[in-house]
Amino acid sequence: MQQEGQVRIPSGCAISGVLDKTGRRMSGETIIKSISVMHDRSNGLGGGFAAYGIYPEYKDYYAMHIFYNSVQTKRNCEEFLEKHFDIINLSKIPTRKVKEITDEPLIWRYFVAPMPTKLSESQLNEREFVAKCVFRVNTQIEGAYVFSSGKNMGVFKAVGYPEDVGRFYRLEEYEGYCFTAHGRYPTNTPGWWGGAHPFALLDYSVVHNGEISSYDANRRAIEMHGYKCTLLTDTEVITYIVDYLHRKKGLGFDEIASVVAAPFWQTIKSMPPKEREIHEYLRVMFSEQLITGPFSILVGFEGGMMALNDRLKLRSMVVGESGDTVYVASEEAAIRIIQPGLDRIWAPKGGQPVIVCLNGGGE
Repeated sequence: MQQEGQVRIPSGCAISGVLDKTGRRMSGETIIKSISVMHDRSNGLGGGFAAYGIYPEYKDYYAMHIFYNSVQTKRNCEEFLEKHFDIINLSKIPTRKVKEITDEPLIWRYFVAPMPTKLSESQLNEREFVAKCVFRVNTQIEGAYVFSSGKNMGVFKAVGYPEDVGRFYRLEEYEGYCFTAHGRYPTNTPGWWGGAHPFALLDYSVVHNGEISSYDANRRAIEMHGYKCTLLTDTEVITYIVDYLHRKKGLGFDEIASVVAAPFWQTIKSMPPKEREIHEYLRVMFSEQLITGPFSILVGFEGGMMALNDRLKLRSMVVGESGDTVYVASEEAAIRIIQPGLDRIWAPKGGQPVIVCLNGGGE
């Protein structure tokens, strides 16, 4: 048997997600159980979760989850936050001691609203103001890292196996309508708390299995639009591409899928005229956001989730349905363990998005 560290496993990493289209909230225990089935796809160097609908009492405020490496860094960051936001509530994120999780940083949570005077002075809309503040913290305050910044959602991640990370963050005590999860087997970057998945900006979160060969081109292109890629990992870039295409350019998630996993030109040429025109436009206008290389991703967003493979389907992904609940995972076993009685299960084709929204919700 190959021992950990002796062989590179490019098909490693595990992803899982579940969403109830009625908005019914479920315990975080469900997603922990799902991702734990794929334990062997990880190597303990990163695990994490994104959870949506977990802060209904603070749903109108941005929930900032922040790692600090020292008390002084925390003071510096809070001084910045107090200048730009009304802080409604702040506290340590509740955790429990788990022997497998070590070297934890200071982990704090802030519910905030942009300070009206600062927002007015910036001449930015609210979401752009918050995003720019997140980048300022992550690039200018050494030792501080905002790893979650959306409304009524939160990211929880660490160095460790995902099931241990879930127990560490007491995820079973949270309830949400959508959860995604990731077990990491890093191949190009070291395991550290900030580098674990999901990566998030505002309410967009991404978990990813794969390796993007277009990383440098994608990174250079997205940084031209004001983003700062500080973590040297392809999943961070995917998150910013999703934010750019959806929030800034107004594309729907079906169109975003047609950009990042664009059909080959020969496929586009064989499409009916109207469909061909749309895909040609997206392919030309957003060519720099085309992602190449093997990947399967789950994108979480306010009110929904998108699952997407690369064009050649070089990474596994299956989707299941049971009533109003949709499940996505790298392996069927991770779905069956939490819902053995499925109405339907299938493997999406390469480049074919599966977009699930709350009933009555849009993109």
